[in-house]
Amino acid sequence: MEVIVIILYLVPTLILFSYSCAQLSLVWNYWKKRRTENVTRNNGNPPSTIIPLSFKFPLVTVQLPIYNELYVVERLIDAVCLFEYPKNRLEIQVLDDSTDETVSIIAQKVRIYQAQGFDIQHIRRSNRDGFKAGALAHGLREAKGEFIAIFDADFLPNPDFLATTIPRFENANIGVVQTRWVHLNESYSLITQLQAFGLDGHFIVEQAGRNAGGHFINFNGTAGVWRKSCIQDAGGWSAETLTEDLDLSYRAQLRGWQFVYLENVETPAELPATMPALKSQQYRWMKGAAECARKNLKKVLRSTSVKFSTKVYAAFHLLNSGVFLAVFVMALLSVPILAITAFEPKYDYLFGIFRIFQLSFLMLLGFYGTTHYRHMTFGQFVWQLPFFLTVIMGLSLHNAIAAIEGYLGKKTPFIRTPKWGIVQQKDGWQRKNYLVKSLNWLTIAEFLLAVYFAAAVGLGVYWHSYQMVVLHAMLALGFGFVSFYSVKHSI
Repeated sequence: MEVIVIILYLVPTLILFSYSCAQLSLVWNYWKKRRTENVTRNNGNPPSTIIPLSFKFPLVTVQLPIYNELYVVERLIDAVCLFEYPKNRLEIQVLDDSTDETVSIIAQKVRIYQAQGFDIQHIRRSNRDGFKAGALAHGLREAKGEFIAIFDADFLPNPDFLATTIPRFENANIGVVQTRWVHLNESYSLITQLQAFGLDGHFIVEQAGRNAGGHFINFNGTAGVWRKSCIQDAGGWSAETLTEDLDLSYRAQLRGWQFVYLENVETPAELPATMPALKSQQYRWMKGAAECARKNLKKVLRSTSVKFSTKVYAAFHLLNSGVFLAVFVMALLSVPILAITAFEPKYDYLFGIFRIFQLSFLMLLGFYGTTHYRHMTFGQFVWQLPFFLTVIMGLSLHNAIAAIEGYLGKKTPFIRTPKWGIVQQKDGWQRKNYLVKSLNWLTIAEFLLAVYFAAAVGLGVYWHSYQMVVLHAMLALGFGFVSFYSVKHSI
């Protein structure tokens, strides 16, 4: 029995080690890219980020998929209408599937801008078939633009957004230009700070590292621009997965389209302010990624036009949500492993295996150190990294369930993340519409896991086996944090 437990513990540990190695290789790609940019800059040839005088303005359609966004929709429409782009070359589609007072708010705002000469339409459907993907596909059929810019309701694009993205389509093979998300309310709470910490890793190192190596990246669902013909050539928007953006991205790149990632072009957005809202977003992202792996990974691996290294990176990318399954299994089995090593000295070598996890931590230290070395002080980094990893471990059961459902093909509706227009400390989400509740069996399970790992800390001290005390303390704190705020933010 001990051997079975040891093998089951070893497998996820090695998976996490492999994932950490992949992340470290992205750091290498990122630094190669930075060195190249520095050489270019030192030679007096900085990359162009503005529209040249000779540029011919193509017609651009801006799509705003909306569903019950009464707190943020006005600021989004206002921001888009401030774009520094000729009115006669700009079409705006407000794709409104709302069922509440958001409809009247949009209608009034659209009338105001139509009176000012904007080509802006309030587009309603008779049903929500396909959810966001269905709305985008519906709007695309009527879109006049050669390029399609997309923004979710929680975004606040800068006036120069089109001026810094559209010129990048000079190469006819480029299908997508994606910009980097930054955060309107990062300092609002501990939850938003930790979200920003993790998301920056994706948007600074992962996207830039994959793009620098010529590997597949993804359109992030918003804050980017598509070439309309690229969407059509790749088969259009599909609601087969919860992450229609990742799905279409892979289908397009398999067709040979190139994607461009602009790390230095920032597009602000609002982060979820409550634990239940964060969980709903994580569920959609994790399950959707697993669904995309089920749908597209075989196609990538079998493609004769995709180089081997890109296939490897694509596998890690598409299977990313499976990391949470590995974290949860490893964590759950770490307590039996503690008992085995405490009573069977012949298995002391297992702690050598545990050092692989420690080595993975050092790799993640390099990954997030690269992410944040320009964006936060050393003191901020020292406490945010371990706390971020602690909370991520606390979300591992929730995200592992989402990944399993995706791999098994279990279908669930698209549930959008609520936004409340929270930017400043004085802004609140209490007593507002769209509140998500998270009082369910999963929250109870997370609390019980916090107790389980707290007991493991006590056992480690009692048995004078201290090798896993830090890990178990992080797990107890992580599951306790997630379950506590799931309850607190549901009341």
